[in-house]
Amino acid sequence: MNREVLRSIASKATIGIAGAGGLGSNCAASLVRSGVRRLIIADFDRVSESNLDRQFFFFDQIGQLKVDALAENLRRIDPRITVETHPVRLDAENVRTIFAKCDIIVEAFDNAESKAMIAETILTAFHEKHLVSASGLAGVGNLEDIRVVHRGKLHLCGDFTREVGPESPPVAPRVLIVANFEADIVLQLLIEWEGRQKAGS
Repeated sequence: MNREVLRSIASKATIGIAGAGGLGSNCAASLVRSGVRRLIIADFDRVSESNLDRQFFFFDQIGQLKVDALAENLRRIDPRITVETHPVRLDAENVRTIFAKCDIIVEAFDNAESKAMIAETILTAFHEKHLVSASGLAGVGNLEDIRVVHRGKLHLCGDFTREVGPESPPVAPRVLIVANFEADIVLQLLIEWEGRQKAGS
C-alpha cells in the first residue's frame, strides 16, 4: 500500500483519544502524521514541567490545558485537521457521549482504574467500536517484551507487567514506543475496515 492510499484511508476516520499524556499526545501526533484528519481528545489536566520529558508539549505551554496545547501542536503538523477537545475528567457517563462519533478509541490513561473503566464502558456501550489500550510501559530496556494482544474489539499493547511506580517511572523511549504501537494498531484496523468495505461493495 502506497503512502497516498494509506493517508486517504486514515483521513476518513474519526479517532478518539482518552487521555492526552505520554501515550495519548504521542499517539495523536503519529496518527496525524499518518493522515488522520479528525480527532476527539479528552483530558482534564494541564501541562506541567514534569510532563516535558515524555509528552508532546513544550516549555512555553506549561499551565495550558493539555487538550488545547495538544490541538495547537497537532495543527502545526497539519493545519487542515479537525480537533474536538473536551477538558473534562472522563467517567462512565461522559465517555459514552464524547466518543459516540468515533470509529476507534485509544485508551491513554495513567492508572489501572481508569483503564478498566473505559474498557468496560466502551466495549459494553459500543459493540461495533474498537478500543486500543496499553499496559506495561514503565522503565527502560527489555523492548523485546513489548507485544500486541487482540481480544475481539479490544487491542492491548505493552509488556503487561512493568507498571509505572516510584522505582519504574515512565521514560520517553518506552512510552513513545507503546504510543506508536497504539497508533499502528489504529492504522491496521482502518486498513482492514477499508478492505471489508471494498469487498462488500
